[in-house]
Amino acid sequence: MAHSKARATDGKVTYPPGVKEISDKISKEEMVRRLKMVVKTFMDMDQDSEEEKELYLNLALHLASDFFLKHPDKDVRLLVACCLADIFRIYAPEAPYTSPDKLKDIFMFITRQLKGLEDTKSAQFNRYFYLLENIAWVKSYNICFELEDSNEIFTQLYRTLFQVINNGHNQKVHMHMVDLMSSIICEGDTVSQELLDTVLVNLVPAHKNLNKQAYDLAKALLKRTAQAIEPYITNFFNQVLMLGKTSVSDLSEHVFDLILELYNIDSHLLLSVLPQLEFKLKSNDNDERLQVVKLLAKMFGAKDSELAAQNKPLWQCYLGRFNDIHVPIRLECVKFASHCLMNHPDLAKDLTEYLRVRSHDPEEAIRHDVIVSIVTAAKKDLSLVNDALLNFVKERTLDKRWRVRKEAMMGLASIYRKYSLQGEGGREASKQISWIKDKLLHIYYQNSIDDRLLVERVFAQYMVPHNLETAERMKCLYYLYATLDTNAVKALNEMWKCQNLLRHHVKDLLDLIKKPKSEASSKAVFAKVMVITRNLPDPGKAQDFVKKLAQVLDDDERIRDQLETLVSPTCSCKQAEVCVRDITKKLGSPKQPSNPFLEMVKFLLERIAPVHIDTESISALIKQVNKSIDGTADDEEEGVPTEEAIRAGLELLKVLSFTHPVSFHSAETFESLLGCLKMDDEKVAEAALQIFKNTGSKMEESFPHIKSVLLPVLQAKAKRGPPRQAKYAIHCINAIWSHLFVKCYLFVFLQPLHKGLDPANLEQLITPLTTLGHLAQLAPEQFAAPLKSLVANFIVKDLLMNDRIPGKKTTKLWVPDDEVSPETLAKIQGIKLMVRWLLGVKNNQSKSGNSTLRMLTAILHSDGDLTEQGRMGKPDMSRLRLAAACALLKLAQEPCYHEIITLEQYQLCALVINDECYQVRQCFSQKLHRGLCRLRLPLEYMAVFALCAKDPVKERRAHARQCLVKNVNIRREYLKQHAAISDKLFSLLPEYVVPYTIHLLAHDPDYVKVQDIEQLKEIKEALWFVLEIIMAKNENNSHAFIRKMVENIKQTKDAQAPTDPKTNEKLYTVCDVAMHIIMSKSTTYSLESPKDPVLPSCFFTKPDKNFSNTKNYLPPEMKAFFTPGKPKSANVLGAVNKPLSTAGKQLQSKASRMETASNDDSSSNPGSPQRSKTRYKTSGSVSAPINHSFSLLQDIEKPRGRKRGVTSGDDQDSKPKRGRKKAATNTTAAAESEDQWDEDNRPEDEQNSPPKKGRRGRPPKSATPSQDTPSKGKRGRKKAAPPPEDDEEEEEEEERGEEEAEDDDEEDDRSSENMEVNSESAESTPQKRRGRPPKSAQPPAKKPV
Repeated sequence: MAHSKARATDGKVTYPPGVKEISDKISKEEMVRRLKMVVKTFMDMDQDSEEEKELYLNLALHLASDFFLKHPDKDVRLLVACCLADIFRIYAPEAPYTSPDKLKDIFMFITRQLKGLEDTKSAQFNRYFYLLENIAWVKSYNICFELEDSNEIFTQLYRTLFQVINNGHNQKVHMHMVDLMSSIICEGDTVSQELLDTVLVNLVPAHKNLNKQAYDLAKALLKRTAQAIEPYITNFFNQVLMLGKTSVSDLSEHVFDLILELYNIDSHLLLSVLPQLEFKLKSNDNDERLQVVKLLAKMFGAKDSELAAQNKPLWQCYLGRFNDIHVPIRLECVKFASHCLMNHPDLAKDLTEYLRVRSHDPEEAIRHDVIVSIVTAAKKDLSLVNDALLNFVKERTLDKRWRVRKEAMMGLASIYRKYSLQGEGGREASKQISWIKDKLLHIYYQNSIDDRLLVERVFAQYMVPHNLETAERMKCLYYLYATLDTNAVKALNEMWKCQNLLRHHVKDLLDLIKKPKSEASSKAVFAKVMVITRNLPDPGKAQDFVKKLAQVLDDDERIRDQLETLVSPTCSCKQAEVCVRDITKKLGSPKQPSNPFLEMVKFLLERIAPVHIDTESISALIKQVNKSIDGTADDEEEGVPTEEAIRAGLELLKVLSFTHPVSFHSAETFESLLGCLKMDDEKVAEAALQIFKNTGSKMEESFPHIKSVLLPVLQAKAKRGPPRQAKYAIHCINAIWSHLFVKCYLFVFLQPLHKGLDPANLEQLITPLTTLGHLAQLAPEQFAAPLKSLVANFIVKDLLMNDRIPGKKTTKLWVPDDEVSPETLAKIQGIKLMVRWLLGVKNNQSKSGNSTLRMLTAILHSDGDLTEQGRMGKPDMSRLRLAAACALLKLAQEPCYHEIITLEQYQLCALVINDECYQVRQCFSQKLHRGLCRLRLPLEYMAVFALCAKDPVKERRAHARQCLVKNVNIRREYLKQHAAISDKLFSLLPEYVVPYTIHLLAHDPDYVKVQDIEQLKEIKEALWFVLEIIMAKNENNSHAFIRKMVENIKQTKDAQAPTDPKTNEKLYTVCDVAMHIIMSKSTTYSLESPKDPVLPSCFFTKPDKNFSNTKNYLPPEMKAFFTPGKPKSANVLGAVNKPLSTAGKQLQSKASRMETASNDDSSSNPGSPQRSKTRYKTSGSVSAPINHSFSLLQDIEKPRGRKRGVTSGDDQDSKPKRGRKKAATNTTAAAESEDQWDEDNRPEDEQNSPPKKGRRGRPPKSATPSQDTPSKGKRGRKKAAPPPEDDEEEEEEEERGEEEAEDDDEEDDRSSENMEVNSESAESTPQKRRGRPPKSAQPPAKKPV
């Protein structure tokens, strides 16, 4: 080589053979031609050609001159570059160029030529590729390591390669570029920050999106050089993250993006960087923490990421950010959860608890995104989410924010449709989410109209999709209904009822619009508009839209006709879809994509359109039931036992017969129902009878052949069938053949049944008594007179006043229905017959009402043992007490009988809510609540719930509070909807329950010593039980109104005993207790009352203007028990998990049922009628704003009573017992009770006077002082019996607002039938005995008058 260099100094350039001198004196074309020959020569040379290497050394030096390196022609430069690349290959390992500056110029020159790789379609591309391949294979750039400017050369090379790479390059180009660049990194001593930036900048998202090939090149380079480049990457992140030296690189602001990309490329690149992220997660800078959280979310959530397993401290630190104080950070963590659940199911356990906490986050957006994350994962694969996560979504369906509730409901609905309806996950998945359908329907219990509308939409689109074929849709509905729980079934029934009710309202609006215009019709239209408005979201805005719709209907006959078709009972599902589409198309406007008016109309059409049920659907449903009966259905595959499926199908048909009766009018349907009547299952037959009753109005004229077969079946069931079937058979005959009913069946039924009553055959008595009772109620004019003698001679004397069969001796207070004696069942039916007879007559001209009331109170006085011979068992006595109390409630709902109920009888009836038997208390409160919800029972009966404060069972107190809340809300809502009925305020306003409560507690049998602290504390608790709910809202200064009412009571006297000082002192003491509660719980009680309250005249005397009672009757030590504080909001959900029912119940039209005589102007009201312009929360109407059907009695868990002492027979005997008198008085009492019915010539005041027996719970005045405080029975119970289930059939009938007082009576049986208890639960220790003094204090029995 030294010789070669010597030769080079000669300056003579030797060219390859055939190549002349290359200088600036030749043309460009000639220069290119000669250079190509030189290129060919160097290309063919190898490193072993020493002679040639020496020969062409000067040529090599000549080609590196500035003449060539700076030549303007690109072809010349390309050929020179190729020559230089070959020269480096031939003369390796030492280049012929020794000057560092020259080497720099050469490599910068070659780098510039590499830009030609960009154009893959260029004619010279192959030469550019040869140049790249050559320098990559030889690693020519490694010569630059020793140059001072090596970093500049490498950086420029890298930039050039990243710039020219594009999608036109093949894999070889990509590979050679990677080889070239990786050799520089792997074999060099260092990697400068500038060079590192040149590589990393291609990973930044903005650059990555601009040039995907550059990103892939950088990715391949980093993978190839991971081990060599890792220290420099670590140093870079150290400088930026730990030391905060952001100036070291222009990429500092993209540090977190780079970390993510590098982790995705090769996690080993970040071995030393990841611990730094844990430090950053604890930074005080919110934005910095947020960036790290976003980064780690992507790293942990990546599909193949193992970071959580590899770096557990970092994972735990990240999980801690779920509880970060900064909202966006928590939000980011929650969003990450779905990716983590989908890509890493093994981490679900770690996430569950953190998601639980976040599902209760105060931020709405976070709660919303928790639902989205869980639902997204569940929709991908149900196995990815555990039951706990699904429960979080379930809980959020009751969220306070509509957006969250909606997301939760829609999420559950989509999960249900995918895995249950479409069966994508198999039977196991369907079983896992079987609860969703129930939960979604339970939401219909909520007061918000938005929730209820969404449930309807979910049902129509996800649970039973309306776009399915009719047979498939009905099959889906059939098995859905069969698998729903009780409350979900009630919710679904209520949904259909509300839709049907709204359909009728729209039909009424159409009828009103078609009438001639007048002031009266305009008012009627406006009233109907207001009713419809309350059934739509945001009633404030909806009111204007419904008015606009009414105007459109008045102007556009075509739309009116379409809407009439839609609400017609004969409208089919297909017709409904066409009508909805045409109406929306007509009202819509392409120029106005967002049309609130059209959205409101869609809501309305969605609710009233019959998209599920029509005649074809009912026929398909009947066929499905027949398949189950024939055993050809898929019942077992659907997980429903055949008997349950048949029963549920008939129940479903029964419900639909109320809402869609016209759809049943087909011979095929009626013939199938006839077959159901002959089945052995009583439930099925009962349902079929009710369907006939609801749908058979036109059977006689349209289906005479059905009538001829049906009539004998109904007659047989009315005479000899089970009691409930007999009842329904009578009603069915009355509904179908009402014009023949009275004439034909007066003798067909009454005479044979009347003559066939045999008290010796008790089991055969029950059905005739049931039939006769309903006959009397349905046709009182014909049946009332003949039945009077039956009631007086047979029911009272032969049945109720005789104990033929001794009862079983047992300490139980309640037994299952199959253990109740036939005699007791017959007596209960006898009581019901009397009540039905009176309800049919509806007058007291013969004073039969007085006699019946005395009979019922005598039963209560004697604890259910009317003869008092001691032959009846305790369970039978409990049944009779319950029957008598419910009968009193039933009579109180009829104005003519309410007027003659004395205060003593009212108080005696009220005490049943504290009965010693749990089931009696439970069923009585249920009946009381139902009567109050319908606004049939007078307001004073709401005060009875105050006595529930003494109930030892927590669930009973909770339920009573719910009932109070519901009744208060119903009355307030009714007053809002009927602002013009100010004359009825005294019987409706919830605040007016306070005087009744005070009077009832003043006559509480347990309140004996006026100044006794313990007794006063019980009075306080009972008063607060009511006042807490009444005072929860201080609307129109109602607290001052209540205070004024209590003050006014102290200026009166007790009308029950106006001259008795002790009675009046009790009344004033209870008033002072109430006053102290009001003063301690309210800050506005001292303001001026908006109105002067009135007091009921039958409870209090008129105020004496000369009497001023300012005395404080409370003992001083009692004042310490009144703790100040604001009343809690009366939340229906506060005590038990689910609310009672809401809107939709038909109200009693007779205002007299809600009126009570008062001793002042009945228009008094703490607020003006115009006060209620708030948003309505129920979907009911003026005529039907109330729905009480959803009782939670079934949902209350069996209480876990605790023994509070040893209960023995001796202990019980030592307590005050009800119904035990001296033996000498037994026969006298029985004989005297018979005389109650011989009163035709008795004066009216004598007939109305209370029985002169010792009053319950109050010892006679002759009692010794020790008897002033009655001994208390044990409070608490071993185990309370499970709450009874409501009779579904009865409730469904009542829900539809029919006048069926007879059904309520029958419910006493049904509710008791369902109180099935085992031996342990039935043996319940009674609560504190109320009502009778001890035997020693019992006065001799006197004849009731």
